[in-house]
Amino acid sequence: MDTLQAATPIPRTGVAGREGRHGGSAPAERAPTGARALGVLGLLAILAGVLLLCSGAASAPTQFVPSRAGGWPSWLAGPLAGLSSPLGSHGFQNLTLLMCAGYGLVLVCAWALPLRALVVAIVAAHVILLLGPPLLSQDVFGYLGYARLGALHGLDPYSHVPAEAPADAVFGFVGWPFKHSPYGPLFTLGSYALAPLGLAGGLWALKVLAAVSSLGAIALVGYAAHALGRSAKWPVAFVGLNPVLLELAVGGAHNDTLVMACLALALALAARGRARARAPAGEGEVATGGTEGLRGSAMAVVAGVGVKIAAGVVLPFVVLAPGRWQERWRVLAAALAALAALVVVGLVGFGSHTLGFLDAVGEQQQLVATHSAPAETARLVGLSGTPTWWRHLYLAGFCVVLAFTLWRTLRGSDWRVMAGWATLALLVSTAWLLPWYAIWLLPLAALGGDRRLTAATLLFCGYAILIHLPVADPLLSPTAHRTVEHVHLAVPGVRHRLELAGFKVLHDVQLDLRW
Repeated sequence: MDTLQAATPIPRTGVAGREGRHGGSAPAERAPTGARALGVLGLLAILAGVLLLCSGAASAPTQFVPSRAGGWPSWLAGPLAGLSSPLGSHGFQNLTLLMCAGYGLVLVCAWALPLRALVVAIVAAHVILLLGPPLLSQDVFGYLGYARLGALHGLDPYSHVPAEAPADAVFGFVGWPFKHSPYGPLFTLGSYALAPLGLAGGLWALKVLAAVSSLGAIALVGYAAHALGRSAKWPVAFVGLNPVLLELAVGGAHNDTLVMACLALALALAARGRARARAPAGEGEVATGGTEGLRGSAMAVVAGVGVKIAAGVVLPFVVLAPGRWQERWRVLAAALAALAALVVVGLVGFGSHTLGFLDAVGEQQQLVATHSAPAETARLVGLSGTPTWWRHLYLAGFCVVLAFTLWRTLRGSDWRVMAGWATLALLVSTAWLLPWYAIWLLPLAALGGDRRLTAATLLFCGYAILIHLPVADPLLSPTAHRTVEHVHLAVPGVRHRLELAGFKVLHDVQLDLRW
């Protein structure tokens, strides 16, 4: 049984720099001036990139705020309007690359920076993003559309679509008017409380929710690192300053930050359980947490399922984490109790359509994002479009990885690392890849202590950023494969629109992840 793996510090030569040299970080007072200066430069680059990006997006209607399709009211642009000139595609690219370069410097020099400096930079970046307009996505108005559909119009969002209420004020801003809600009952039902706030109030409430849940997840990652006997600096920087988290997830006010917060809570509870248990090797406890902590972890993951079903991929790893079957059964019982409570919430809110979001998720999986791994590799081997059998090959690959990582967990490997690899396999295998999904990986990679998983996560995050940049044009699907066709649906008086970060409806029923 590999019972000490999770407690092993990240080695000095790994991505965490010198953090693992003494099981912690070198005191900032003794850090070389050059390393600290480079780290500060990285923080300033990230903050400058975020500020110029948000102020440029707020200054005029551009493709970087797709919800401009519904108009350009002041409450959408936000208070940063006029601070800088409007963004062009190359300006957006340069600022994004500036953020990425700053992030790289911070990761290398995090050990030399005071934790307080990292925290101040993270909070400042989140505040700036909160004040800016919703970036690169209309999803936040989709959340409002489903909330208003249920709360104001009495239509179940699992069996009705926003297009059935075309007179609603939110309709012009919604990017998916013909799709049912793919979100879990906790989030969908909870969002009903936003309907009385109106469009402006609902938007800002969701933006605050995204920023707060992201900050909460970062704090929980830092707490978990401390409970595991490590410095919190590098894990906090790795998660909190990641450009995918900042630009795509928090910038777009996505509910994926809630999923990330639930996963971070699960990791924190497991780490606290381990710190309290202090069970020696061979006594049936794993280093990632005592059974009590893992029960709480299972419940936290189920809460994530209540937001998005994809969080459930982590649940079996939590169940298998203890070293003895007796303890595993207890964690499983806690997970089943939490799932039962989630079903009760769904029944209260949606009755017989409690599991309707699963049908909506199935609808989504029939779509193909052009820059998903199945779509890109199909093009590389000369296939026409992305055939169903090709997508099934990727699904089979995910099942193999899932089975292998569960077996490794059963044999005593660190459940966080194995769950991280399974989550990465899910992201690689899905044909419906939205780039902000990458943040699901961040807490697992930050606390797993596995350099290969950390490197793979960084590569995937780099890809999620790259697909939005003009520099990627020669590398990814050529322009010839992005022929746009208009889609007309037979709904009287309603025009179909789809513009999420410039996603385009293609002739081969794919969606392009660029503007």
